[in-house]
Amino acid sequence: MKLEKSDVNTVVENHVDFTHLHVHTEYSLLDGASRVKKLIAHAKELGMKSIAITDHGTMYGTIAFYKEALKQGIKPIIGCEVYVAPKSRFDNFEVEGTRYYHLILLAENNKGYQNLIKLVSLANIEGMYYKPRVDKDLLRQYHEGIICLSSCIAGEIPQAIIRDNMERAEKLVQEYVDIFGKDNFFLEIQNHQIPEEAKANKGLISLAQKYDLKLVATNDIHYIKKEDNDFHDVLLCIQTGRTLDDKDRMKFYNDDFYLKSGAEMLALFKDTPEAITNTLEIANRCNVSFEFGHLHLPNFPLPEGMTDEQYLHKLCKEKIHNRYAEVTEEIQQRLDYELSIINRMGYDSYFLIVWDFINFARSQNIAVGPGRGSAAGSIVAYILGITDIDPLKYSLLFERFLNPERVTMPDIDIDFCYIRRDEVIDYVKRRYGDDHVAQIITFGTMAAKGAVRDVGRVMNMPYNEVDKIAKLIPQELGMTLDKALKDSSELLTLYQENLEVRKLIDFAKDVEGMPRHSSTHAAGVVISKDPVTDYVPIQISEGTFVTQYDKDCVEELGLLKMDFLGLRTLTVIADALINIKNNRGIEINLDEIPLEDEMTSQMLCRGETGAVFQLESAGMTTLVKDLQPTGFADLIPVMALYRPGPLGSGMVTDFINGRHGRKKVTYIHPDLEPILKETFGVILYQEQVMQIVQVLAGFTLGQADILRRAMGKKKHDVLMSQKENFLKGAKDNGVDDKLAETIFDLLLHFADYGFNKSHSAAYALVSWRTAYLKAHYPQEFMAAILTSLMTSNKIGEYIEQCKHMGIDILPPDINASRDTFTVDKNSIRFGLAAVKNVGENALKTIVDIREKDGLFKSLEDFCSRVSSRCINKRALENLIKCGAFDSLGYNRAQYMAVLDQAMDLGSRRQKDLASGQMDLFGDFMEEEESIDKLEMPKIQEFPKIELLNMEKEITGFYITVHPLDEYR
Repeated sequence: MKLEKSDVNTVVENHVDFTHLHVHTEYSLLDGASRVKKLIAHAKELGMKSIAITDHGTMYGTIAFYKEALKQGIKPIIGCEVYVAPKSRFDNFEVEGTRYYHLILLAENNKGYQNLIKLVSLANIEGMYYKPRVDKDLLRQYHEGIICLSSCIAGEIPQAIIRDNMERAEKLVQEYVDIFGKDNFFLEIQNHQIPEEAKANKGLISLAQKYDLKLVATNDIHYIKKEDNDFHDVLLCIQTGRTLDDKDRMKFYNDDFYLKSGAEMLALFKDTPEAITNTLEIANRCNVSFEFGHLHLPNFPLPEGMTDEQYLHKLCKEKIHNRYAEVTEEIQQRLDYELSIINRMGYDSYFLIVWDFINFARSQNIAVGPGRGSAAGSIVAYILGITDIDPLKYSLLFERFLNPERVTMPDIDIDFCYIRRDEVIDYVKRRYGDDHVAQIITFGTMAAKGAVRDVGRVMNMPYNEVDKIAKLIPQELGMTLDKALKDSSELLTLYQENLEVRKLIDFAKDVEGMPRHSSTHAAGVVISKDPVTDYVPIQISEGTFVTQYDKDCVEELGLLKMDFLGLRTLTVIADALINIKNNRGIEINLDEIPLEDEMTSQMLCRGETGAVFQLESAGMTTLVKDLQPTGFADLIPVMALYRPGPLGSGMVTDFINGRHGRKKVTYIHPDLEPILKETFGVILYQEQVMQIVQVLAGFTLGQADILRRAMGKKKHDVLMSQKENFLKGAKDNGVDDKLAETIFDLLLHFADYGFNKSHSAAYALVSWRTAYLKAHYPQEFMAAILTSLMTSNKIGEYIEQCKHMGIDILPPDINASRDTFTVDKNSIRFGLAAVKNVGENALKTIVDIREKDGLFKSLEDFCSRVSSRCINKRALENLIKCGAFDSLGYNRAQYMAVLDQAMDLGSRRQKDLASGQMDLFGDFMEEEESIDKLEMPKIQEFPKIELLNMEKEITGFYITVHPLDEYR
């Protein structure tokens, strides 16, 4: 319906259909204050049937916005307010007095969405200059399916009008019509009571009439309600690092940038009512739909003539004997069953992809973990070397990993050496193509304490006052300000009695949970069938592609997400094996480490768990001592028991007493004994819940997994229907009705505590391996631990541990130390990389010169052979102060006294070398003379306490002795 001007007054009093097409959500980071859920809910309250998302320069919130809009019955319109470079997107300088203009792009259809992805991605990859920018070339290339609005007064056409350059404005109109087509280009008018807008609108209306173009009215929405203006102001101050009392800060013109009703918009544009109805035309035309759950697995490069199913079968057949000396009927049946499920669910290629990059890592001696999560329940994964746990031996269930009755993407997370993890990702990029691989974005949000501190700074409150308030917020995972006000009476009193504190906390509550910045997920990597930008927008961070959608969104869109996790312990194990080989000439194969070992068990039983993976904390040490493990298998329940639920419920006590025969183990039903015998009657693992419902009620393991998930997530509707099935199945199996009810309630109770046994087993294996290495090769293992903590403040703790183990820590030595901690017979030699202000390149040069031309004979010899460009005076001072030159015959006070002289002599000798001043025999003419010139003064060493303070200052702890040693 087209409104005539005469109808306006009547319509304003009633509802007016209107669609907002210029909307910034919370994903216009620290600029948009509109939380997606509340934004859509308010639009619905105002009777709107559709709304757009047009965040600045990115598409971060697209999927969350789309799903929430559909959920609330509102039509989502997908768009972006892009930045346009004045000339080329590759220009890294200002052109025409500006860096960029604004432009609204809306996806009319799925083709338009695809093109919008390309535009936004290329803007972030190629056009980044202060902001991610497109240019006209990109717009021409990717215009299809896109509706374009000329944007706010920061747009290119409005700017030309404001600058009184109508000739340029007309040329730009013609250019944009040429790019997008007349029906797809709209002139956008806004009215926030800004003088420049009135001028721009007049010109835009004139251009619309002259070129027969349609006008569209928008409001530049940055917050939901008028009263949110102050909250938005705070956000802007957080973004720009300014305070509210700063008069020169970035600030919006007024409080008009909110979600206005259709009636309010019509009142603002009563002279151009067609600009209101044109929003509905655009909304009707914009129809983008997303397909969730359809997989887009990359194509694994197969041998010629083979399918992925055939190749997976071939690999399993070839490798099964590496794991099993004899392939029994049980093993073959389990393998055949898993392969059939994998093929039926379409995951053959998935397993090949994972096997391939793990195989690469192992071939390059990159440490790979034995598994994590539920993947350890797969015999296919075990045979292929993806995991190192035999699922049959430890009763691990495949259905806990891949449920044939609930189609979900398998999830194999892999631990790699944290130093070499990137090599595996680089291999994946080479294998599938750079443009098919991207890391995954994550968004940092403002937590309760951080929100208070940010807002306090913006309000210019004294730091100590803000700090006091922040410290009253309990340190608890998931803590919110609302919860803090309930839990802390002191905070509540301040809030109620102090108006400034109330204002601070109210603003902080507004800010709390808002996305603050984007960063790269620590582990998540996407591998796609076609280029990633065919599915999701990307950006670039530290030289690598990163998706603009988070891990949940990329999975929902059917992309393969893998977690490449860097685990420091794997690096420690790898380094320990190298140390053992170098020091003892022994090569150790981790797969051959015995899983029962008296020396390792006794060490653990004594509570010597320091540096042992997952077992270091005081509570875990106590649990291990109480448990008294005799081998690897005994560590599996430890991982599941040491959690708040079991610790607080008495489950741990029952388990320990059952293990040591202090409590008679009973079973509520005789059929439960084979399942619960290993945990002494306690339901400890999720897999046990599944086995119980399988045995008692005839559930398949797939059905049992669905029940387990419903129990864990407290899905009431699913639980009730599953309970009915359980009771019926139990009755059919001859279980008494009352007992079946009791067992179901028991399972429901233990579902809160149940832990994934596959994960327990995999991580217990890492724990056992570290314990074994510590017990049998303590010097080599602890040297690897210290190296891994080189820059950590925890290194002193582990040096103390070494001393308790009877391992001497030798001080740094310019002739004996390497960059890392190394084994020196039965001692550990301090690593030079732990010395402050000595760079990695300097250390490498020192070691290379020493190995090539022999040991350093004196300080002046060192200065003559190591260039001052490589190691400066401060670095050399630090090496002297920590004792690295002590072995050359003089004390540190003497070395410090002649340091400048030594460096001067060294510099002169290096200049002579560079100029070629050598005698007939190839020696330096002044070599002997220059060494003789450096006479050591006869002065006493620094006082002992001063030496120790030097060591502490330079390395972070005392090396030679500890000041309190005499009082031990």
